[in-house]
This record gives sequence, C-alpha cells and structure tokens, in this order.
Amino acid sequence: MFVNKILLGDNLEILKTMENETVDLIYLDPPFFSNRNYETVWGDEGEIRSFQDRWDGGIDQYIAWLKERIEQMYRILKSTGSIFLHCDWHADAYIRVEILDKIFGRHNFRNHIIWKRTNTPKGSQFENKQFGIATDSIFFYSKTNKYFFDDKTIRTKISENQIEKKYPKSDAKGRYYEYPILRSPSKGKRPNLTYEYAGYTPPDYGWVVNKKKLEEIDNRGDLGWRNNGQPFRKFRPHEDPGVIVNNYWDDILRIQSNSKESIGYPTQKPEALLERIIKCASNEGDLVLDPFMGGGTTVAVADKLNRKWIGIDQSKQAVKVTKLRLAKH
Repeated sequence: MFVNKILLGDNLEILKTMENETVDLIYLDPPFFSNRNYETVWGDEGEIRSFQDRWDGGIDQYIAWLKERIEQMYRILKSTGSIFLHCDWHADAYIRVEILDKIFGRHNFRNHIIWKRTNTPKGSQFENKQFGIATDSIFFYSKTNKYFFDDKTIRTKISENQIEKKYPKSDAKGRYYEYPILRSPSKGKRPNLTYEYAGYTPPDYGWVVNKKKLEEIDNRGDLGWRNNGQPFRKFRPHEDPGVIVNNYWDDILRIQSNSKESIGYPTQKPEALLERIIKCASNEGDLVLDPFMGGGTTVAVADKLNRKWIGIDQSKQAVKVTKLRLAKH
C-alpha cells in the first residue's frame, strides 16, 4: 500500500503501520544535532513540531527520538537488507554506539564511510582554534550476515592517464599489461591443466585455463611470449573492472547553488551519492525507503534506477518539492 508513495506525517507513526521485513534498503539523513536555526528548513508546522521534539532535552532526547525510529526501521527491514545512516560529527559517536550497535549489533557493522563533501571547509573569522570540517559520516549496517552487496556496479572507470600507467605496453591491437597465464605453484599440481600448446608444456601446476579457452585467448591476439619462452596473457583496458570504491568518498562534492541539480534545499545531497548507495546495496525492483525525505534525492534516484521506493516527511513543502521533482524525471 505504501510502494512508490510520498507520505506526509511523523515517520515514527507511519513506520509503525508498515509490515515486518518488507524493505530492502534504508537510507536516512536525519536532522543533524548541530545548528538549531539550520534545522528548520521549510518552517512549516510539521517541521517545527519535529524540531521541538528533538531539541528540548539536548543530546539525550535527540538520541532517544532517533532511536525509537530506527527500531521500527530494523523491524521492517528484510533479513537481506541494509541501512545507511548519514550524520555529522556532532552526534556520530552517540548514534553508532547508542543506537546502531545496540539495535543492529556490532557484528553487523559493515563500514564507516567518510564522505568528503567539500574541498573548502568553512573557517573562522577569528583565529582558528581547530581544523575545518570537510566530511560527513555514513554508517553502513546490515540486518544479518546474509545481506546483498555488489560493488562492481559502482566502480569508477579508469581514466586515460591511468590507462597509460597501468597498461604500459602495446602491440597492433592496442595497450596491455602482462598477466599470468600459468597457475601459481602454491596451488598444487593440476594434471588436467598441464598440456602442450604451441610447443610449450608448463610445469605440473599447469595453465590457468583449459586448452579451448587458451586457443580463444591466442586467436584474439591476447597471448604473448617473453624472450625466455614463458607465456603470458595480455590484459586490455576494455577488460578493466574499474577502480574499486573504498570507504573514503572524495569524488562526490556537495550541491552548489549554481548546480543543475540544486532545488534550493540547503541540506540537499547529490544524486551521485545516493546512486552509489542504491546501486551497491539493492537490485532493480527492490524497495528503498527514505524516512527523512527532505528534498527528495533518494526517491528521485531510486525511481530513475528502477527501484520501488517510499518517502516520508513531516513537511508539506518537502512533499510538494519532491512531487515536482519526480514529475520532471
């Protein structure tokens, strides 16, 4: 009943009405425990009421307010599902230890992702007394150890400069680097992979492929021979799996006011950030939930990537902006 719907209201009450284990991926970017004036973005009554619920009792009340919502998120998350919680330095330690570790368990902690959102952190008009803040935290937890994760879809393509360095040699077919075509001695004897080819018979640990596959590699011009008679495979740029993404994300900067993506929402997250999370932690057709929808980046990206989605927010203005954003897709 909630799929592909934007829901207006208190996310706690809405989450309580949702069925157990129905959501594949949750991304939440809750209001940070940072600047009181910055928290009220739209200024409508729903947002102001939520603001008062979070702040009146200080950090303890903020953590209690957030914890009861994440307890509901845990309940509705599938056993194969994951949660990505976005926060900043003001409360990240409390959130990890007092909420996520206790609800999901420390054994289901997967990553502390550091997002470098800017190259120019704000300084002070007076003498600096600390380092500028340029990063946010994104905590990645799974519900169980049988969760979906595939980072091959988010690997970054190798650049032209990187190609020249990584593939230093070339032939008539193009650039390549030498890749082993013989198995490692440490893997033991393999009689079925020890056969003669082009006058060469390897030691008893054999080739890495059977004879038919080796012939295919040779026929397409990807088998090479060193001066000492040793064979090797020519690994080409088009076969490159891309650069593996680690937990330090410095290649996606925050939205600038002149960006085509900008909708004027001050805490708006880049679509590239959500695209990376959604691609690696869900499949097409999976259900993605954002219980603090804000400017609608999560649902807009989920929709574009052929995922089902649910967005929740207390602000009427946030709902209106998100609906307009989806209509433009």
